[in-house]
Amino acid sequence: MYADASERQEDLPLDNKPCDPDDTPVSRPMAPTFAELVAKRLARRQVLKGIAATGLAAGPLPLAVASHARSQEISATAPFSFSEIARGVDETHHIAPDHQADVLLKWGDPIFEDTLEFDPLNQTVARQLRQFGYNNDFIGFIPLPGRNGNPRGLLCVNHEYAQGKHMFPKAWRDDPGKAKQLAEIALAAHGGAIVEIHQHVDGTWKVDKTSPYNRRISALETRMTIKGPAAGHPRLKTNADPTGTKVIGTLSNCAGGITPWGTYLMAEENFNFYFSGTLDPASPEAENFHRLGLPRGEHGLGDLFDRFNVAKEPNEANRFGWVVEVDPFKPDAAPKKRTALGRFKHEGCENALTVDGRLVIYSGDDQKYEHLYKFVSTAKVDGEIRENNADLLDDGTLFVAKFDDDGTGTWIPLTFGEGPLTPENGFLSQADILIDTRLAAGKVQATPLDRPEDVEPHPSGRVFVALTNNNKRRADEIDAINPRAANLWGQIVELTPERNDHAADRFTWELLVTCGNPNDPETEAEWNENISQNGWFVCPDNLAVDPQHRLWVATDQGKNWNRASGNADGLWGLDIDGAARGTGHLFFRAPVGAEVCGPRFTPDGETLFLAVQHPGADGTENYQPFNRKASFEDPVTRWPAANSQTSHPPRPAVLAIRKRGGGPVGG
Repeated sequence: MYADASERQEDLPLDNKPCDPDDTPVSRPMAPTFAELVAKRLARRQVLKGIAATGLAAGPLPLAVASHARSQEISATAPFSFSEIARGVDETHHIAPDHQADVLLKWGDPIFEDTLEFDPLNQTVARQLRQFGYNNDFIGFIPLPGRNGNPRGLLCVNHEYAQGKHMFPKAWRDDPGKAKQLAEIALAAHGGAIVEIHQHVDGTWKVDKTSPYNRRISALETRMTIKGPAAGHPRLKTNADPTGTKVIGTLSNCAGGITPWGTYLMAEENFNFYFSGTLDPASPEAENFHRLGLPRGEHGLGDLFDRFNVAKEPNEANRFGWVVEVDPFKPDAAPKKRTALGRFKHEGCENALTVDGRLVIYSGDDQKYEHLYKFVSTAKVDGEIRENNADLLDDGTLFVAKFDDDGTGTWIPLTFGEGPLTPENGFLSQADILIDTRLAAGKVQATPLDRPEDVEPHPSGRVFVALTNNNKRRADEIDAINPRAANLWGQIVELTPERNDHAADRFTWELLVTCGNPNDPETEAEWNENISQNGWFVCPDNLAVDPQHRLWVATDQGKNWNRASGNADGLWGLDIDGAARGTGHLFFRAPVGAEVCGPRFTPDGETLFLAVQHPGADGTENYQPFNRKASFEDPVTRWPAANSQTSHPPRPAVLAIRKRGGGPVGG
């Protein structure tokens, strides 16, 4: 997420996306490129070939694992049968015919019985902590036993960041006396929400405000524990927490995951933007900070809160950049930051089971030239006793991917004492490797990628990786997996683990699609030759696999949408097998300035939950009917309401999408 973001705003802490955090790669020595092998790449790649793959079931089970049984062989995915919509850009959303999109939750909606309705001119910290947060991203769905024959479940939603220019009136933003109050409201809007929902007889989904499971997790006040190999390490100790095991809040939660035993994983991404101040150049954290772009400081929080000022609390930043595990069935339990999974700008933490029943979690590091990771647990998932998985994520091996030009690759373990990960190179323990994961990945010469974002295991055993873009890549830096310089458009990679076992150290890979306009030779796009004018897309971000094993792709172009495609972001179905492999189908289109996030299907495939983030924010100056930068007072759209029906600002929202008359979404 957090793509090519909107312009810097000077008037408020936590105002708009201050600049593009993914557009400024961190300088450091890079792994060798394969520029001299590009000619071989062209001969090697078997673009858009059909695959009939078989193997283990890769996705998480709906709630608790009943057994370690694998799915039966999957020889091909079902076709898409919906009618495509037309590409374009305007102030509302559009969806494939015979489908409907109901607004389920939007910023400010109460999620508890005793909470006041949203009022944009009367926002407070207390209200926001009991209302749905801002900029919904990842969506997880955990089924619960139905009531009166009606399905229900827990919706787990990340709230990635705040945008003051669109959240608050200018008079508030211009008042220095309100700066801390508005920052606290914004931090209260971060984090996540767990909300029980149920489906009515007419098919619509509603929030149950009486549920004991409903919960807001915030960056402002939620107390968390730090677990795993780095817990208690001196580099995680602060004045407020001399134990190095307790921390307040979670920041910049992007994509995530649901474990087989029904816990909710929140991935911390662009945490560096929340820290400001000047670090002592002689500090032992200097190299770590440089490698993570710390402190960026554009949010200005260091002037308001000591813990975000690196001059006062240099270790506080080391307590962010982790994966957070939340037990949605224990609303009073402290979430746990799982340090064994490494510290970087996590994009997603979807998971799969190995052949012998251990858990694998895949995650991209969402910045240009960063890496792809997987974590493999030491213990097997217990499918009978849920509590036995309580600390499974604290013990395992973290790996980083190296892609070779011949279509093979290796998972390199990031283990203390192996290869260059030794005291001679600055790593004194496994904790140091996990705190400095980017430094460790560079030492083992992992492959720098074009913004690795969401990673989605498929029931066939394959793994799909979204590489969103990298317009900084030079012509002398291209290689097989990153085949284009100045890449505005991105690509999707298909990995196949050796022996179809996610525990394997080796894999094969190929590019499923190379995104861009197939009618523009300059993009060097590669799709199925039968793709329609609406079927191609750019900047793949979130991925999802539905119960029919079909792949769906949500896009995020950021403010560069006018250059990357000229069209709004949306959700596409993408064929991955047979003669149609590499064919996209435009299913949903977002309003101007928005990205699409977190697609998640119910187990029967008859509801798709979809997040629309920052409507009316990105690149509105390039939207011809508007031609200026939008704000609270001057919005380009008031989505999800019609412009004539409300005076509220645009509100990020989660949609519940169904097929009219019933049946699987997408046909």
